[in-house]
Amino acid sequence: MRIPIYKIVPFMLGALVLASSCKKNPGGSMTTHPTITVENVLDSKPMVETGTFQGTGSPALIMPGQSVSIHFSAAKGQAISFVTMYGWSNDLFFAPANPGIQVYDSTGNPIQGDVSSQIKLWDNGSRVNTTPGSSVVHPGVARSKPVVEVVGKDVDGNSYLPASSLVHATLQYNGNSQFTLTLNNISGGTANQTPLSPGVWTISYIVGGQLLNADPFYMSGVLTTPALTAIAETGNNHPIDSTIESITGIFTPLSPILVVVYKGINNPIYQVGTLDAGIGLTLLAQKGNADTLAAALMKMPGVKSVYVLPAPKTTVLLPAIGEAPGSMVSQALTVSTGDRLAIATMYGFSNDWFFASMGNGVDPTITGDISSSIGLYDDGTAINQFPGAGITQFNLAGTPLDTSQTIKPVPNPNAFTTLPSIPNIIRVTLN
Repeated sequence: MRIPIYKIVPFMLGALVLASSCKKNPGGSMTTHPTITVENVLDSKPMVETGTFQGTGSPALIMPGQSVSIHFSAAKGQAISFVTMYGWSNDLFFAPANPGIQVYDSTGNPIQGDVSSQIKLWDNGSRVNTTPGSSVVHPGVARSKPVVEVVGKDVDGNSYLPASSLVHATLQYNGNSQFTLTLNNISGGTANQTPLSPGVWTISYIVGGQLLNADPFYMSGVLTTPALTAIAETGNNHPIDSTIESITGIFTPLSPILVVVYKGINNPIYQVGTLDAGIGLTLLAQKGNADTLAAALMKMPGVKSVYVLPAPKTTVLLPAIGEAPGSMVSQALTVSTGDRLAIATMYGFSNDWFFASMGNGVDPTITGDISSSIGLYDDGTAINQFPGAGITQFNLAGTPLDTSQTIKPVPNPNAFTTLPSIPNIIRVTLN
């Protein structure tokens, strides 16, 4: 059974032995004994993607007969959630039941077709409900009740058709983990005809099989929030968009750190502009397993020592999560004048991206923060998908799809997202 890189319990990656290292006779005098420390300093976010949707008119309502489409990426276990106001009400909104609309079945096949049954109608609980329709007076009488699903009638006795009879939702798979969700306002001519407000959608990261935020917009049975109230009462999606945007960004672990000390040769881990050499970098870049590459490096002339550094307890280096700091590893080295040092580690929630020392590494006899010497590279051996939302990403229980491209830097922004600066993800120091 494959155990993913993000499993937050102790585990082994391939044949990795915790605290493994191997050394050759370095030859020449030893002049210094620095300690290298590598930290995952990423301030992680729970949501991987977020966006807004709206109609085409002014105001940008989605009127009966109109539709909007949402384009997104997702991995197995992830779900898309959204929120939009039932416009001709005091404080009702449409949203899927938490955690959202599932987009893959239990076997990992993409779901397509009508998913309207997963949409529900909710009462925000912040206003007394009057008879829904164009004559509703806003804002209405204030009150403070928890968010509840409206099934047939609201708490004030007003009647409603099922949400699926008012909003039709269709899911289409576009390949390579990409989907389109189309929402069609079909309320026209019904007893509950209503416009829909501009809305917000989002998708949570999944870590260890658990979504980091399974209820991003609301919690049934719990009092509402000011941001949700703004859209539920007035159709203003800006506050909730800002709220969700603030928790959307990057989450990734780093695989056990490969460290190599060498002399008289070029960086032995990789070379930009060439194909992967086939000695183990693919396993590191795709699966976070550095053992094969470490063993190959030890056989190279000019390589003096190689280390594979797993984090205590978790093996992978986790990012900062809430108040918990990110993981770190350290290793004492023995180096001499003329030596070079290079490292490599997988960007865990990718298909085959890896962080590594740029160019020919660094002089290991210097001290201080050397994070600026680290770059992010695409190994060119797997088809890329949205990082943290790809069905073929190994650490999201997928199987990478092979390709053959040269190793190159990952641009930022890239085709999928904008990453923090590299020193805000990985910190490397020599002391």
